[in-house]
Amino acid sequence: MTDVAIYAAADRSLTRKRMFTLAAPAVILAYLTYVFIAFDVAGLADRVSLSNMQTLVSDTYSYKVHVTRDNRDGATSVAIEGERKGEYPEGTAPDWVTLSDTTRVDLANGAFITLGDTTTFDIPGYGTVTATPGRSGVNATFPPGDIPEWINASKNRVAITADGARLTITRNRTEVFRYFYGWELFFFTLDSPFHGKSVTELLSSGQYGAIWSDFWSNKMWRHADVAWALFETVLMAFLGTFGAAMIALPLGFLAAKNFTPLGSLRFAARRVFDFLRGVDGLIWTIVLSRAFGPGPLTGSLAIMLTDTGTFGKIFSEALENVDDKQIEGIASTGAKPLQRYRFGVIPQITPVLLSQVLYYLESNTRSATIIGAITGGGIGLLLTQAIITQKDWEEVSYYIILIILMVMAMDSFSGWLRRRLIQGTGEGTH
Repeated sequence: MTDVAIYAAADRSLTRKRMFTLAAPAVILAYLTYVFIAFDVAGLADRVSLSNMQTLVSDTYSYKVHVTRDNRDGATSVAIEGERKGEYPEGTAPDWVTLSDTTRVDLANGAFITLGDTTTFDIPGYGTVTATPGRSGVNATFPPGDIPEWINASKNRVAITADGARLTITRNRTEVFRYFYGWELFFFTLDSPFHGKSVTELLSSGQYGAIWSDFWSNKMWRHADVAWALFETVLMAFLGTFGAAMIALPLGFLAAKNFTPLGSLRFAARRVFDFLRGVDGLIWTIVLSRAFGPGPLTGSLAIMLTDTGTFGKIFSEALENVDDKQIEGIASTGAKPLQRYRFGVIPQITPVLLSQVLYYLESNTRSATIIGAITGGGIGLLLTQAIITQKDWEEVSYYIILIILMVMAMDSFSGWLRRRLIQGTGEGTH
């Protein structure tokens, strides 16, 4: 090749590299432009509701006491989180609520609300808001001037957000929501004789069985149901993962070329693995729930099908890399085929098998949470139910914390077990 041809080839190569260098950023920029337009990023600011976001976040670490007046019959109730299970007995209320024909609700910083035929809200630094709900609407009046942003008013509804409290007035109902830090009634409900007692009083009472029973059967936080749901989630992951491993191991021999000379059989086994792992676990969950109905067993089967395909591929590749000399050594002793597999093959692939199975056990613990939300089992179902209510966000945060702790525990357990088993396997093969 002449020098001219070499220089021409080098120039073409440099030209291609320069074009690629310029084309790559141009393609990325075009893609990001498409994303910006298709996802309507410019309109995101108009869709964001910071007030709703603030309310949601505050609901995760605090609780609300609802003071509710029925504007049709005048009945007033006080309940924690607005639930019947957290309702104060008739005629009783927190010390900042005075029950009478005109109920008075004292708020922080000198603000107070009176609930009656006419509702008033005295707001320091702004004035008094009055409302007389009736058939014609809320009939609200405000101090002179423009209505501030923290008041949302229409003919049939008024919502006022103050520091640590909210007032909502409609024709049929008037509600006061007052926020407090913490998760109230987490240990004992209002009807429990142990509610409101200090740790010292509980320990000195000596009624440990009754204390545990009231805590475990808490009607609002349902600790017993939550514990069972966590157990179901782990059980789904365990049955699905180890069931898949037991099915995939013998099928892995069919897909390994050094154990199955027949190419058509290997091809069929590998395509089965591709099919099983190609369909996502959530899709299997939906299909199986139609066939077997909701429940933890359906979730376990969905995990098992997906992982059978994954394990089959992993195990077959591990089998193709085994050392033939060890198998030949076992065969020289007169061992039968099953004995060759048991003592010449299985010890070689056991570290890979255990490592992958235990890793997927940890991963499937997270997956079982989502699958449980579809199949109707495990902690995922409780989490979904709490989210759907749009008001039990403290329970949502509680379940999320438990899920994180469960995954951390499974991670630590699987890591510890992996080290112990693989170390023991390695020592046994020497």
